[in-house]
Amino acid sequence: MADKKYWISWNENIKHSYKDLHTPTSINEISSIVKQTKDRVRVIGTGRSSADIVAGAETLISLINYNKIENIDAENKLITVQTGITLEALIKELEKHQLCIPCLPDIDDITLGGALATGTHGSGINGHPISGYMVNCKLIKADGEIIEINQDSNELDAVRISLGALGILATVTLKCVPIYKMILKEAPEKDSDWMKNYHNMVKENDFLRILWIPHSDHGYVIKGNKCEEGENVSTVEGPWHHRYRRPMSKFLYRFADYYPPFIAIANKILYKLFFSSTQQKSGTLYDATVTKSRGSTLELAEWTISLDKFIDAFTELRQELHSSYNNAYAHIPMDIRFIKSDKSWLSYAYDNDTVTVGCVTRNADKADSYEAFNKIEEVFYKHGGKPHWAKRHTLKYAELSTLYPKWNDFISLRKKLDPNGKFLNDYLKNIFGE
Repeated sequence: MADKKYWISWNENIKHSYKDLHTPTSINEISSIVKQTKDRVRVIGTGRSSADIVAGAETLISLINYNKIENIDAENKLITVQTGITLEALIKELEKHQLCIPCLPDIDDITLGGALATGTHGSGINGHPISGYMVNCKLIKADGEIIEINQDSNELDAVRISLGALGILATVTLKCVPIYKMILKEAPEKDSDWMKNYHNMVKENDFLRILWIPHSDHGYVIKGNKCEEGENVSTVEGPWHHRYRRPMSKFLYRFADYYPPFIAIANKILYKLFFSSTQQKSGTLYDATVTKSRGSTLELAEWTISLDKFIDAFTELRQELHSSYNNAYAHIPMDIRFIKSDKSWLSYAYDNDTVTVGCVTRNADKADSYEAFNKIEEVFYKHGGKPHWAKRHTLKYAELSTLYPKWNDFISLRKKLDPNGKFLNDYLKNIFGE
């Protein structure tokens, strides 16, 4: 008997057996696989999700070989691509044509299809999730039919962020902007200062990201603004030991496995070593803001909330994470970012400018006992927050259906396009109440 085959996520926290794995190279080949498959089908990317949305079906389709640029219209700033392309390859190709996507996440080794399906986003109050820049797509339905959806269709806002539940997003056209250079200034600010001024900082900066350091009373504030090509920008680098932040974090947090309150001490040490200096640099949005690698020992949760409710939710979260009455001690940094409102049905920012707050553990193998995940979920859900679709959370249909104004419309469309649930795994069945 042949050994069983398994799909395993990047940090090995999610594992599913499967029967068949296909690696098609054309849209017609993908369509044929879907049409001929009688059981459930899921598309896999690079496995970076902390939510169980990727595999869990007998038939898997990897788009690793379906990753070509189909067309670039530089004059109209449009690019049409196959969704197996990684963000790294997409961005580098755009830069060759002096174009860019104006809001990028901090990771580039995920597929475009995965980024679109889960609402992956960057930061900046004028920036949407990447899905917000999609103006046309080809979708493969459960019966294998290929349909085209453009801006004249009401369904485009449903397809933009769909968790792969409406069909397989095969090719997409993105609206881009001319490439630009940014100046990034980074400096620590006391919690009392940035919490009071964040509204103004959001308005005054093209890019804003706050790396919050629990137990240090500080956030590390990163402000970015466009500058003229050729403008002279001096570089201010951090101390030489900054390159050792990851191994030092991992080393200190291992002690906390046995005594969680030690995290408070570790955070103070890490703040002094790695987040207490001022830095400045310049480059394209990609060069200046995107992390080019990420360690696979991470596990992530992220919650989003409307801009006007952020300070109340964050104040309560800060109190809870600083409390000695629970073990919800959080690793650093907690990543605070900002998204512009949009109309995507399952967007975190539907009809609201939004703040996102990330929570991380550096020890992915201990994620189930990491109480900070439970606390951020408790606080943000209480305040009407939404979980990131690709990050860890425990909400199911009963809770999620109350958070999205277009939820019932999405469910109706899902049943219309895939009446037998071919594209649902068990996790998504709980999400959509099937």
